[in-house]
Amino acid sequence: MSKKYKIQNSPFIVPTTDGKIIKEHFGNATDGNSEISIAHMVAPAGWSEPFQTPEFDEYTFIIKGKKQFIIDGETIVLEAGQSIKVDKNTRLQYSNPFTEPCEYLAICLPAFSMEAVNREAE
Repeated sequence: MSKKYKIQNSPFIVPTTDGKIIKEHFGNATDGNSEISIAHMVAPAGWSEPFQTPEFDEYTFIIKGKKQFIIDGETIVLEAGQSIKVDKNTRLQYSNPFTEPCEYLAICLPAFSMEAVNREAE
């Protein structure tokens, strides 16, 4: 009889070139799950990425530090203990223009994929 649970002890570490740490615990890269992705992330101070219009809902929970969101032209800053859901097909940009790293969880429904994130050229 197979177990009805899976403990993830070895998340997929996504290679990055901007200092951001991405550890996907469940999702396309880790276990082929295209329905949901759950990732533990650390965005270094001064980090930012291009605007994007993802084809998935994204939930973000801030563990430590602060993270800036620009959503349809509105700037929002979340701090530790706060969370946000951004609906799919919404243009946004994520950044950490602050002096401390930001640690957070990101959950995407359906799962994150490079094909579905629709990042704009910088």
